[in-house]
Amino acid sequence: MGCDNRAVTDSPVTENFPTHTDVLVVGAGPAGSAAATWAARLGLTTVLADAARFPRDKTCGDGLTPRAIGELDKLGLADWLRTHTTNQGLRAHGFGQTLHLRWPGGNLPDWGSAVARTEFDDRLRTLALDAGATGVEGARAIDVRRGDGGRVTAVVFKQGQETRELQCRRLIVADGVRSPLGKVLGREWHRDTVYAIAGRAYIDSTRSDDPWISSHLELRDTEGDIMAGYGWVFPLGNGTVNIGAGSLATAKRPVDVAIKPLIQVYRDSIADSFGLSGELRNVASALLPMGGAVTNVAGPNWALIGDAAACVNPLNGEGIDYGLETGRLVAELLSEGDYPLTHTWRDLLNNHYGETFSIARRLSGLVTVPRLLPTLGPIGMRSTFLMTLALRWMGNLVTDEDRDIAARLWRWAGRRSIAVDARPPFS
Repeated sequence: MGCDNRAVTDSPVTENFPTHTDVLVVGAGPAGSAAATWAARLGLTTVLADAARFPRDKTCGDGLTPRAIGELDKLGLADWLRTHTTNQGLRAHGFGQTLHLRWPGGNLPDWGSAVARTEFDDRLRTLALDAGATGVEGARAIDVRRGDGGRVTAVVFKQGQETRELQCRRLIVADGVRSPLGKVLGREWHRDTVYAIAGRAYIDSTRSDDPWISSHLELRDTEGDIMAGYGWVFPLGNGTVNIGAGSLATAKRPVDVAIKPLIQVYRDSIADSFGLSGELRNVASALLPMGGAVTNVAGPNWALIGDAAACVNPLNGEGIDYGLETGRLVAELLSEGDYPLTHTWRDLLNNHYGETFSIARRLSGLVTVPRLLPTLGPIGMRSTFLMTLALRWMGNLVTDEDRDIAARLWRWAGRRSIAVDARPPFS
C-alpha cells in the first residue's frame, strides 16, 4: 500500500504563528482539511490549525464508502485511493446467513476503500496546504474573542507554554465529536436520540486484500447476549485489517460496555474465518453524537461541520463522507459573501441531511429496544432484496438526483419522520 505521508519539516507550516486570516479552520481531520482545501481553492486566505502534530492517529473504522469516494474524487484523490485497497461491497453476516451486497453505484461510484486515518488525514491535510492554506500544528483552541453582534473576532490558542491569538473574519469549527471549541461557542449535544460507543483495533490478517468489507450484525457481548450494534472487518491491503465493534444507545436505554473486552470477544469469534493472528493493536474507542443531535451549529460568522455538528450516520456510525461534504459546502457558502451564518448554515444542513437523519435515528433507536433485533434480524438476513435496500439506506447511498422507488420511499419516510420529531436535527 502506497504512503504519501510527509515529514513535518517538509510541509509548508509557518514558523511564525499567523496573526490574522480571512478563514480560520480549527481541526484538520477530513472535514477541516476538506473545508480548508476548498476555501483556498476558492481564493480565500485560509489557516488550518490543529492541536496535534501530523501524522497522528484517530479512532475510526477507516472505511470509505462510495459517497466518500465521490467527494474525494472531487478533491482529486481518486487515483491516490486506487493505490490502496478497494472493495466492491459489503459482506453481511448474521443469524446463520452470509450475504454479498455490491455497492449500488448509480449516481455514486461503485467502489469503496479503506485507509488508516494516520495516513488518510495526513494526506488530506497536505492537500489543503498544497492548495494554499497555511498550516498550524500543536495549537489547541481554548477560547474566542467576540465583537459586535457576537461575531468571533479571534480564536485563542495554547501552543506549548504560550497563549496566542489569531484574528479571523470567518471561523469553521471541525474539532471532532467532543468539539471543545464548539462548546465554548454554545454547542450542546442532546442524548435523547440515538448515539453510539464504538472502538477499533488493528490486527494481522491473511485476508487484508479481501475485496469486500465485512459487517457482523449479530454482535454478542462478553456474556453471549445479542447487542444493539455490529462488528466490522475492513481490509487495509497491507497485511492488516481494521477490526471494531459499536453499540447503540439512547438516554432512555443507555449502554454500559467495555470496548476492549468486547473487541477481543469479537476477534476470537471470527479469527479463523478471517485469518486473524497476533494481538490486537492500537485499541481505541469514542463516543459518537449522531444524526445532527446538537444545537447551536452556527453563529454570525462561524459554523460547525462534520463530527462537531454531529454529522454522523445513525445507522452505521460513518462520518467521513459527511465531513468531506460539509467541508465543501461551508467553503462554497463562505465564498459567496460575508453574510450571517446563524440560520443559513443550520438551514443548509437541514436541507441536505435533516430528513435522512430523522428517519435514520428513529430506525436505529428501534434497534435499542430489547429483543427487537433478535426477532427481526433473522427475517431481514433471509432476504437479499431487503438487505440490499438496507445497505443503500444505511450507507447514505441515496443522492438528491436519485429518482427510483427506493430513493423516493426513503425521502417520503424522512419527511414523515421529521414532521413528528420532538427535536429535529440541528435544533
